[in-house]
Amino acid sequence: MIKHIEVQEYYGKTLSNSNDLQTNACCTPDNMPNYIKKGLSNIHDEVLVKYYGCGLTIPTKLTGLTILDLGSGSGRDCYLASQLVGEDGTIIGIDMTDEQLDVANKHLDWHREKFGYKNSNVTFLKGNIEKLDELDILPGSIDLIISNCVINLATNKDKVLKDAYSLLKDGGEIYFSDVYADRRIPKALQDDQVLWGECLSGALYWNDFLRLSYKGGFKDPRLVDSRRLTIENKEVEKTIGDIKFYSATYRLFKLENLETACEDYGQQVCYLGGIKGSEISFMLDNHHIFEKDSWVNVCGNTFEMLNNTRFRNYFNFNGNYSDHRGIFVDCGSSTPFEEGFESSVSCC
Repeated sequence: MIKHIEVQEYYGKTLSNSNDLQTNACCTPDNMPNYIKKGLSNIHDEVLVKYYGCGLTIPTKLTGLTILDLGSGSGRDCYLASQLVGEDGTIIGIDMTDEQLDVANKHLDWHREKFGYKNSNVTFLKGNIEKLDELDILPGSIDLIISNCVINLATNKDKVLKDAYSLLKDGGEIYFSDVYADRRIPKALQDDQVLWGECLSGALYWNDFLRLSYKGGFKDPRLVDSRRLTIENKEVEKTIGDIKFYSATYRLFKLENLETACEDYGQQVCYLGGIKGSEISFMLDNHHIFEKDSWVNVCGNTFEMLNNTRFRNYFNFNGNYSDHRGIFVDCGSSTPFEEGFESSVSCC
């Protein structure tokens, strides 16, 4: 509970805008698609200056979706997504900081008029992302959950992921950016209020994040993008020592048939085009970019992520799951055992 109060204080009172941040952890790269930049140009200045994200949490093919933003802050990503889902889509932002919610709600009508909508498709709720099960949102009703540099601020990250899984529809996903570390953060640093507020000392060790994802039901987390954070504050750099921090964007699908490894079933997919922003190629993750009109061999999990989600109508598919051929060679070795020699140890 203390951490929650400290976070509310930091983002509600300590920070007045992004210039007050003491590190570069909350910094989004400029290499965004043009349609995203255009969408950002339609957002109110007060919303933009109170943005504290670390990545781009807007995937493709959003028309008509119901989207939940965890830790929506001043509403930047909600208003960006609002333009992409269209007037028939729905955006729900949840945040626990009154000052941020005040800014987000103050500009609802401004954005509705800017987007040319008869009715606003955005709603902001006050709540804690560690208590998503207490919100008035039906389980299995959300197409997409987004979050921008917020889950690291939660003390019970396990609960966040489990609740997110419950709220998603089958075939839905959580697509989010956050800060990760190359090792577990020492307790002394976790107790540093500034480091926690700067999204550093609450960062998960990347391997612990993968384990939490599996535990929460997300069997094959896919890394979309990552970059090393340079901090750019000598005092903070001295405090954190040798710990390396990264901003990373992951996508986690709610698909019951995913396996914990990439298995080869001889399947293929062909991208047909037609997705806005992905006219020439479609990027599933940083290892899977599909060029239009080209057949590509894929593992069973990738086949599932494309065939049983909102992307299905934009691909042709070849194969099923009847012919298992072992580990998919592009995702790992064919066997964990050494080959090329025979053991001299006899067996009985």
